[in-house]
Order: sequence, then structure tokens, then C-alpha cells
Amino acid sequence: MDAAEAKAVLPVTNEFLDSILRLAPRVAAFDCDGTLWSGDAGERFFDWELREGDILPDGHSRGILSRSLRERYAGYKRGEVDETTMCGEMVTMHRGVSDVKMMDAATRFFDQLFVAQIFPEMRELVRRLQENGCEVWAVSSSNQWVIRAGMKYFGIPESRILAATVEIEGGIVTDRLIRVPSGPGKPQALREVVKKEIGAAFGNSRWDTEMLAMAKHAFAVNPNPDLESTARERGWRIYFPEGTDPRG
Repeated sequence: MDAAEAKAVLPVTNEFLDSILRLAPRVAAFDCDGTLWSGDAGERFFDWELREGDILPDGHSRGILSRSLRERYAGYKRGEVDETTMCGEMVTMHRGVSDVKMMDAATRFFDQLFVAQIFPEMRELVRRLQENGCEVWAVSSSNQWVIRAGMKYFGIPESRILAATVEIEGGIVTDRLIRVPSGPGKPQALREVVKKEIGAAFGNSRWDTEMLAMAKHAFAVNPNPDLESTARERGWRIYFPEGTDPRG
């Protein structure tokens, strides 16, 4: 958010930012998809790379592999595959691809298709928190490459990203999962890696409930109806970024 944007923000936005900054959290955790930007970058990247056709591992029949992956995702949408398993498979499917190739593809995808989806006030909030000495962490079940590409716009370093991650061996992606921070996996990752009290947490869906519950202060940002209901029950602050519809 530049100076002109800052002057143009609605009073409710300034009140939201100021209310958090007054809390002076020392550590803050942010979900990414739907919280820092509109839409699910991990899901969109999955669809995009299957259509691009040049990212999947060599040595496979890409057409057959693409159909198989789409069928698997359709099963997930029907409730036949659980969230953590699907998010993990959306990373391990890249076994055999170079880490550099994945990062280049994710950067191209995010720069072209998701920069405009960023919520300006959330970007400004992250900037101000870090400026005030807050340790900011990005926690997401989307793949590590897309989240790394997105965090370049928020100034969050790779060392403070907890995303769906696999081991990289000799510069090549393996199918050995390190973590998939979704649902209970989010506070688990924070406890294992951050090992500090989470002063403030921000999320938009039921998969963020456990992370919000562990924080001293919880914020439901652009919440789905299920999280909005939980937030009202628990007295968590609810905020809808400019341009989002609180009713839908």
C-alpha cells in the first residue's frame, strides 16, 4: 500500500490496522489463501500447471498423469480424500522436477495471476508489524513454491514460511514430506519450529481454527461461513477486506 492508497483507505480499515498494532504482538501467524489474498493460489496453481503441461516430471505420460491427478482431486472435492492427504500429494506429485524449475513456474504463475488478488490492507498490516519488530510467519497448506513466490510481496523471508513442503535432494524434488500445515498441522508446525507464544493469528477457513485458537488474539479475515460462525461463538475479531462481500 503506497502513500496514496493509505490516504484512501476506509476508516474501518485504519481502525482494523490500528487495533492490531496497539496489541504490539511479538509473533504473528498468517494463513495465506483467502487471508492475505483472494482465492486459493495452491488450487489454482495445480490447475494451471496441469494445463501448462511442461512442469510435470519427465519420463511420464503427461496426459495420463494429468488425468489421474484431476481424478484424484475430484475425489477430494467429493470428500473421498482428506485435506491433508490431498495437499501433500499436490507437492509430492512433483518428484523428479528440479527445485529451480518449480520456483520459476510458481513465480511466473503468481506474478501473472495472483498479485492483483492481494488484499492491500493485509500487505500493509504485515509491513507495519514487521516494521514494529514483530516476527511474522506465513502458514499454509499450499505448496512451498507458490507461497514463497507470494511472500516476496510481503517481505516475509523463506525462513519464516511454513507451507506444504518436501525434501529437496541434489536440487531435485523428492516425495518425502516434511510437513503439511493444515488444520491441527498448523499449530503443530508453529510449536515445532517457532516455539514461541503466538501473539496474533489470522485465517479465513475452518482449516485455520486450531491455529487461531492457539493465539493470544485471533482474527477471522475474509472468513468462510463456517469460520465466521466459529469466530462469533468464540468472540474472535472478524474483518472483511475492502472489496469482499461480508454476505457472500
